[in-house]
Amino acid sequence: MLPEAVEAMTEELGRVGNASSLHTSGRRARRVVEEARETIAAAVGAGPSEVIFTSGGTEADNLAVKGLFWARQAGRPRRRIIVSSVEHHAVIDPVEWLAKEAGADVHWIGVDELGRLRLRELEAALAEDPDGVALVSVMWANNEVGTVQPIAEVVAAAHRHGVPVHTDAVQALGQLPLDFAASGADCLTVSAHKIGGPIGAGALIARRGLELVPVQHGGGQERGVRSGTMDAPAVRAFSVAARLAAERRPESALRLAALRDGAVAAVLAAVPDAVLCGDPDPAGRLPGNAHFTFPGCEGDSLLYLLDARGVECSTGSACQAGVPQPSHVLVAMGVGPGVARGALRFSFGHSSRSADVDALAAAIGPAVTRARRAGLAAPGSVR
Repeated sequence: MLPEAVEAMTEELGRVGNASSLHTSGRRARRVVEEARETIAAAVGAGPSEVIFTSGGTEADNLAVKGLFWARQAGRPRRRIIVSSVEHHAVIDPVEWLAKEAGADVHWIGVDELGRLRLRELEAALAEDPDGVALVSVMWANNEVGTVQPIAEVVAAAHRHGVPVHTDAVQALGQLPLDFAASGADCLTVSAHKIGGPIGAGALIARRGLELVPVQHGGGQERGVRSGTMDAPAVRAFSVAARLAAERRPESALRLAALRDGAVAAVLAAVPDAVLCGDPDPAGRLPGNAHFTFPGCEGDSLLYLLDARGVECSTGSACQAGVPQPSHVLVAMGVGPGVARGALRFSFGHSSRSADVDALAAAIGPAVTRARRAGLAAPGSVR
């Protein structure tokens, strides 16, 4: 967390007050919440009444996908959900749940080799039965490979048919210019922990008048669609982080991009056959993201070898029933399952420094060599 966010949250944790109560402490807490709402709205180009606080990006995505789908069943039922094939699981899993439990008909839109949505495929899917489409969901920027999606074009295509659009902008906040009103999107997801705020705080930015069916019920807080006692300390810290992210973004993005480019150069110098995934044009990817596949390696092995040398990174793979699964993002981009299992993502944020790139440069070559030797020695290894 940013020191300023920690300070704000710590101060608020020492105070009493339920923002839904009418006594003095409650009104004070309500003022904290509403001021935070105004600050976050300004940071993302929205109106304060459009900010619905949640426990994070996952809850906000669920509220958007399920809430929009259920709301669109009134009158003429609309069963189709159009969604990109490279979404975060916080979108994919609710969509698949709706298909299984609520009769949704899901249309997955493919991406090109850079991970960018195929707009013509989206337009064709919309034209098939526009009156039957409940919503479109396409992320602002991909969490694994960093590719930025053509949100303006997605919104324009969907709105020509009167279809609402949700975009998961968790990765974009603080790294890319983010303006909810200018984007034309109907709802947008953000999360505090990606910008130096607390884990467990987020928001769904939903345009005025957008109908959403609640996912959880209770006290009717947050426009009646997200019940629960407001976490004033987390919300205040989130607002501080959001304000600083917006103010510092122009300079921060340049600094992160320099770190990213240094990491890319260092990795390719140490491992010439490593493959940079996503858009190679810096303008088309997140400034703080560098994603590679390493032929002949298992991503998990590389992760542990690097971790032992103080370099923390992530794989895009998942483990189901003890069996490693390749990243669905890379598979959608046309990467073979064997190669996709050798993927790693290096992320840079406000606490990253050039020394981190130097540490990666020193560690990556030996780690890849050891991982490849281990792969060759393993029974039934994938070449």
